[in-house]
Amino acid sequence: MGILMLGAGLQSTETSLRATLEGFPAPITGAVMSCYYIGYMFGTALAPRLVRRVGHIRVFAGMAALGCAAFLAQGLFIAAVPWAIMRGISGLCFAGIYVVAESWLNDRATRANRGTLLALYMAVLYIGLGSSQFLLIPTGPRTTAPFMLVAMLISLAIVPIVIAAQQAPEIALPRKVRYRDLYRDSPLGVVAVTVAGMVTSNVYSMGPVYARLSGLDTSGVATFMGVSVLAAVVLQYPVGRLSDRIDRRTVIAGICILATLAAAVPAALRALPHGLVLLVAGVFSGLAFTLYSLGVSHVNDHLQPAQMVAASGALLRLNGIGAALSPVLVGGLMARFGPPAYFGSLAGLTGLLSIYDLWRKMRRRPPPPERKQPFGQRKSMV
Repeated sequence: MGILMLGAGLQSTETSLRATLEGFPAPITGAVMSCYYIGYMFGTALAPRLVRRVGHIRVFAGMAALGCAAFLAQGLFIAAVPWAIMRGISGLCFAGIYVVAESWLNDRATRANRGTLLALYMAVLYIGLGSSQFLLIPTGPRTTAPFMLVAMLISLAIVPIVIAAQQAPEIALPRKVRYRDLYRDSPLGVVAVTVAGMVTSNVYSMGPVYARLSGLDTSGVATFMGVSVLAAVVLQYPVGRLSDRIDRRTVIAGICILATLAAAVPAALRALPHGLVLLVAGVFSGLAFTLYSLGVSHVNDHLQPAQMVAASGALLRLNGIGAALSPVLVGGLMARFGPPAYFGSLAGLTGLLSIYDLWRKMRRRPPPPERKQPFGQRKSMV
């Protein structure tokens, strides 16, 4: 998965940065980047059915090959409409890849080691995504080299899967769950998962646009994105452990308040030193990238074990809806107010979530300790 994440991270940043270099307006770039998450939502519904029909290995190989072709096509057709279509295909493919990887992981895990395995899985994902940003420097974002390199990395990721000697697990179709019931059981968890999608897609999709419009060269863009993503590794485990010990709503509120304060600094002060901007970007991502896992864990605290599998698919789709909306909205704000709107929008999202969190705390008691589920983490979408 580490090699795959190198390709996933590079394809997202290259698309966003190249669109900016080609003169795409920020709202158009945001719309193109959003198409990935639209495809992703379709992929989360399609992939389990494909896996059930043809198996994990064939789905992984097929989705990876189609993803390679889609990104190579972006290198041939430098225009908004073809890129939007290819981004949608890429999102669908990566959803299938993630379904295969995570269902395989969960099948091999036990109750005793599941938390550790998921934490390691998240660490590998974020390290791969963060490290991939620096591949822009030797390849050059104006050339076709990044497109070819992404295809090479995704192709290499297929090899260990197709030659694995272990038997792939079985997968069952999830039963449907009503969003109304999820919101009734855990309003804060549902809202937190949706906002988390908006925040992470904002960072992945519009972060390179912000860095470029702020005057950074390719090396500067890569460093900005690398710091933003790699910082997410640092707080995943300690924040998760803390949320297992105290009311998760308190942890979510604290994370949101600190993240809001961090993002508000560059949003309000335009003349900050570059080093301080990097520090703020890292602090914000380190905090805010824990929100999805915290939200999912909070929802699970209010569900019966038999409901969790069905609920996870619904939550992932809510996360995808937020992720699809955010780049379009933030692109429009950046076109109107300039680069500071990037951090301003991030501060607004986490600030509103903190207010909603505190309001919910006044209306409902926390679940009893025996109902709390161990903190578990999933990937961030790219």
